[in-house]
Formats: sequence, C-alpha cells, structure tokens
Amino acid sequence: MNGSVGMQAEKVKAFTGELRTRTEVPLEFRDERLSTVLAKRMMREVGKTKKPRHDDAMAAALILQSYLDESSF
Repeated sequence: MNGSVGMQAEKVKAFTGELRTRTEVPLEFRDERLSTVLAKRMMREVGKTKKPRHDDAMAAALILQSYLDESSF
C-alpha cells in the first residue's frame, strides 16, 4: 500500500508483456489489492457464508464492475 510494486505484480507485468506480443486485445492493469477485503465485508453484511470461493467470485465481480463503471463504451 506504499506505492511500491510487489513480487506478484512484477510477475503479472512480465506475463502481460509476453501476452501483448501474442495478441492485439488491449490489456489493462487493475489495482485489486483490496477487492477481497471488500468482498468479504459485503458478504458478511448480507449474511452469506465465508467460503473462499465465494469471496473470490465476489472480488472478481467487484473488479469487473469497477472497470465497467470507469469505462466509456
């Protein structure tokens, strides 16, 4: 959270660098560090179970929704 790029982010950058050479599909980075925390909080507020697969699915939905909200089509 201090603005530095972590080891996993470096791996993602390397992967997307290779991926960009193989596709013309535009790729964008998203800051998803707090998405799981928010997903867990939202699931807890609505009384859903605390299953990791639900947390991951909710976090993915939040990331996608934030992208759609920020994009202009």
